Amino acid sequence: MAVLTFELPDGSTREVDVVQVLNAGYAGRSQADVAAHVAELAELGVPGPSVTPALYPVSPYLAQQTGRVAVQHARTSGEAEWALVVADDGELLLTAACDHTDRELEVHGVAWSKNAGPDVLARRAWRLADVEPRLDELTLRAWVAHGGEETEIQHGTLAELLAPAYWVDVLSARGDLVPGTVLISGTIPMAPGVDQFADGWRVELGDPATGDTIGLAYDVRPMPEPIG
Repeated sequence: MAVLTFELPDGSTREVDVVQVLNAGYAGRSQADVAAHVAELAELGVPGPSVTPALYPVSPYLAQQTGRVAVQHARTSGEAEWALVVADDGELLLTAACDHTDRELEVHGVAWSKNAGPDVLARRAWRLADVEPRLDELTLRAWVAHGGEETEIQHGTLAELLAPAYWVDVLSARGDLVPGTVLISGTIPMAPGVDQFADGWRVELGDPATGDTIGLAYDVRPMPEPIG
């Protein structure tokens, strides 16, 4: 499975042996907005979930700290998210993440598409307890790169998404809040008119109270053409 290493603000590091990865979907705090989004996706042929918010298990090896994502075709893209990580001693960590999704496969099944690309995580993290009093103020931003030029595609706050505490309760009730668990939050809206099918993604989780940020960035590289 995957082993992730996070640097904390005090300079210490935490190594996490990933045992399960869960991707939240349709996880906006306003479920009325979520319902509208489901209707929009249905018009594009993307099947809606049976309930919202949704939760999609993905293979643990898809949790990666990498600067490069290999893709099979041009219609894949990331999503700015936060990630909740359960450390070996049960302590909860918060970091930035980008869920890279196969949009061609998404029309056949969201769960399938989530398993066709990695969840890229940052190499730094905060202790959830340290930022929990001001979680809604934390910012989440993403940029896409085309030909070396970046354009902001997502910009919001964690107030737009269901809070980590919501998912802690869900995971606890399921018996899934165990060391090695990684939960990816779901995403915020993308800016209209910005091409998400980019050759690079960058995501930043920011704390306005301290000025600290946690970031990740990766290039999107096409795989070689198959034979056969």
